[in-house]
Amino acid sequence: MKKSKILLTTLLVSCSLNSLSANLSASKKKSKPVQTSVSTEKKDIFANISRSELNAIGEKIFKNEAAGKKENLVYWNEGENFPSLGIGHFIWYKQGEPGIFEESFPQLVEFLKSKNVKLPKIMAENKYSPWKNREELINLQTKKIPDSDIEELTNFLYDNKDLQVMFIFKRLEASLEKMIAVSSNKENVRKQFYRVASSPNGLYPLIDYVNFKGEGINPNERYNGQGWGLLQVLENMKGTSVGYEALVEFSDSAKYVLTRRVRNAPRNESQWLRGWYNRIDTYKTFEIGNAGTITADISGK
Repeated sequence: MKKSKILLTTLLVSCSLNSLSANLSASKKKSKPVQTSVSTEKKDIFANISRSELNAIGEKIFKNEAAGKKENLVYWNEGENFPSLGIGHFIWYKQGEPGIFEESFPQLVEFLKSKNVKLPKIMAENKYSPWKNREELINLQTKKIPDSDIEELTNFLYDNKDLQVMFIFKRLEASLEKMIAVSSNKENVRKQFYRVASSPNGLYPLIDYVNFKGEGINPNERYNGQGWGLLQVLENMKGTSVGYEALVEFSDSAKYVLTRRVRNAPRNESQWLRGWYNRIDTYKTFEIGNAGTITADISGK
């Protein structure tokens, strides 16, 4: 009898220990910290912006790039070898035209095709910019009977501002992994990207700047080996706090990078710097949902 009691007690203790071990193991599995991947964070950050907020950013970009004027949606800036079209003044080169700046209008066309949008004649029939030079485009726009194809193109770009800002937004979504792939300080780039994105109204400066000066990963977009894109702005940032301080540092870093660009430029670009500064200052003050004042000077790329 005594032997049976001892055996029963041993069995109960063994069962209890096994149960406790199983519970502890399960608890460890539950409490194990989740490793947040870039893609998971990206989904969380970008999923929080509404269509109306994105459209407000689109209106602000329209003002930054084209002064909010419909007639500036098809534009050829003096001193440049390409026209700029749409709310983002997307670059469109002529066939065989050399250029250091990344072309973005053809990518917009492909994006619109993927949305099954009926394109105006100029976009549908031309792979390359159809105008020989700035003078030709201006003559077509200013003659007594304006060119009907250009009018159609201008109206289309004005009526589809929402799709254009969505295109820019998608470009930003894809930018982080591209920047991390080429950066020598990957963790800081990732940290600074989410630091700005997590700040109130922080998606606006990121969306605007990636359209304004690109990701900064194109090796051709360099003066004296130094770029001026979003990557370079983020790499130059060192802070940790989220909020207004993050937006101020992003703005200051962008000014530093663009000032360096002007200093390294093979041509005189100083005339654009003040307009660039004005635009970048809006990164600290713009509130999504309020398109704000016009800050553009139709400055160069």
